[in-house]
Amino acid sequence: MADVANRYPENVPGKFYVDDQCIDCDLCRETAPANFTRNDDGGHSYVYKQPETPEEEALSKDAMEGCPVEAIGQDGG
Repeated sequence: MADVANRYPENVPGKFYVDDQCIDCDLCRETAPANFTRNDDGGHSYVYKQPETPEEEALSKDAMEGCPVEAIGQDGG
C-alpha cells in the first residue's frame, strides 16, 4: 500500500500521488496519461496533474488499482 510519507516530491499537491515503491512499469502513464508522467532521471512515475474531471478521476483510480506494487495512493490530501 502506498505511503503518503514516502511520496515523491515531484507529485503535485492533492489526493493522488506515487511513492518510492514505484518500479517504473509504465502502467499508470498508459492508463492515465493526463495525470501521470515519468521522471527520466529517477526512473519512476509521479502525478503531474491531479484529476480535474470524472473521467480523469476514474482513470487515476484504475491506474492505482492496477499498479503491481501498490505505489499509487489517493490519501494525499
